[in-house]
Amino acid sequence: MYQPLSAFIGLRYVRSKQNKGFASFISASSTIGIGLGVMVLILVLSAMNGFERELTKRLLSIFPHGEFIAVAEPIDNWQQRVSLLNQQPNVTQAAPLVKLGGLLQKGERLKALELRAVLPEYETKVSSIEQFISAGSFADLSGNNMVIGKGIANKLQVSVGDSVQLLLPRPGSDNAHFASPIKRNMTIAAIFDFGGSIDETLAYIPLPMGQEIAAIGDKVHGLRIAVDDVFAAPQIVRDIGMQLDIYVYMDDWTRSQGHVFNDIQLVRTVMFVVMLLVIAVASFNIVSSLFMAVNDKKSDIAILKTMGAKPRTLMLSFVFQGLTNGVLGALIGGLLGAYLANNLTEIVLTIEQALNVKFLSGDIYFIDFIPTELHSQDVIVTVIAALILSLIATLYPAWRASKIDPAQVLGQGG
Repeated sequence: MYQPLSAFIGLRYVRSKQNKGFASFISASSTIGIGLGVMVLILVLSAMNGFERELTKRLLSIFPHGEFIAVAEPIDNWQQRVSLLNQQPNVTQAAPLVKLGGLLQKGERLKALELRAVLPEYETKVSSIEQFISAGSFADLSGNNMVIGKGIANKLQVSVGDSVQLLLPRPGSDNAHFASPIKRNMTIAAIFDFGGSIDETLAYIPLPMGQEIAAIGDKVHGLRIAVDDVFAAPQIVRDIGMQLDIYVYMDDWTRSQGHVFNDIQLVRTVMFVVMLLVIAVASFNIVSSLFMAVNDKKSDIAILKTMGAKPRTLMLSFVFQGLTNGVLGALIGGLLGAYLANNLTEIVLTIEQALNVKFLSGDIYFIDFIPTELHSQDVIVTVIAALILSLIATLYPAWRASKIDPAQVLGQGG
């Protein structure tokens, strides 16, 4: 079978190097370092992809993709406006909203709340809150019923069916007048378990009750929308807001929860750079091994030159020899990283059970597991980056090999 001379020489040098202890160790360390760097980088990128997926599918399933909150007067004819919003491009659903703040009391225990007054038939179209109901039914949100988070229920030590008292400020009151709060006796209709700080602060009450407490008649404070592309939400919200015939504050999820997404992207970027540097350091071990090979093969190089071998052939021979380590490391690291990334959640869970620890607490974060999602382009980019760095590491030693003077080397040998 035909084989280029440079590849033949490089392969012979790779095989001969395996019999030399220290040179073999340097060569193996560069291969292992490149493989570990590629593997860890794929794992990190897959974990960041998983967090981004959970952000999109979980956290943003509760928080609105976009909101239009009235600046001065509440929004009237909300049914018609919801219908108009549903007809807008990229908007999947719209729903009315009344926002309130208050306290929930059970005996001597108090808990501050962020209240959303909603209609269940509308809310379930723009939110996936029903998926996180752990007790009761969200559809029972009517009359004097309310839905609270698990953190609130634990704080007040209440469960579905218990009676609590809701305390809210009177409309138009301020601290100077010390107006007595509005009191409502409520029944816990359902408890949701979403995770993180949301369970500690968020609660739902029926829209008619919210309108009554806010003294706004049949009007609402704002309108919520869900869009088909969450990352295009800021532009969609701006485009729709400019078309509305009322003055509203335009808000989207990037303002309230964008820091989570930005943190994910920051970690992704930092880890990508750090792991590329690790791969680069491992790749430049190739420099040491190639310099050792060049010094060891000076006489061979000189003889090949006297026989007519071109500098380009000799240079490619050592490039091939050094690139072998990069190819092996990148392929092994890529395959191992892809396998571990596909099973990262289960692997971390096994480690948590074995060590009896929890790496992510559901009381702090919106998830309590390490998510993963392997993208083929991440594997391809990582492997190609490792190969390029390995190739760069081979160039200077290979160039030095091509510049060896046969007369000087053979003369010394004589």
